[in-house]
Amino acid sequence: MTVTQPETQPSRGSSAPNIPGKYLSLTTYRRDGSPVSTPVWFVEEDGRLFVTTGAESYKAKRLRRNPVAMVAPCTARGALKGDSIPVRVDFLPAAEHARIDRLMAEKYRVDRILILPIYRLVMKLRRKPAGDARTGVYLAITP
Repeated sequence: MTVTQPETQPSRGSSAPNIPGKYLSLTTYRRDGSPVSTPVWFVEEDGRLFVTTGAESYKAKRLRRNPVAMVAPCTARGALKGDSIPVRVDFLPAAEHARIDRLMAEKYRVDRILILPIYRLVMKLRRKPAGDARTGVYLAITP
């Protein structure tokens, strides 16, 4: 069964969705229209949500091709905790990366100390790049 992506483009200028917690399920779409959901860390500022990911991650590749996505609050494992809403995702210029890094550091202070080293170790053992500020992309999510 193929699930189709949202037909309408999200409107710009809407207020940011109220997403509680630390994790956001970001659903992007393959070429055939099938959805792929990934739990990610996020921050909110001025009506937009911000996410970082590896520049060569599949979600970044899918978003370069199609910026329409869905977001919903979720657990660390990706179990949805609320309704999904349609959004548009844009890649941020390098000038904005430091500001988003500061926001992420404030929100995920303890998690960055405890979880990131474990994540990087697992990625190294799997022989996959873990991604960092030098190789990552920054995404602005607008409802």
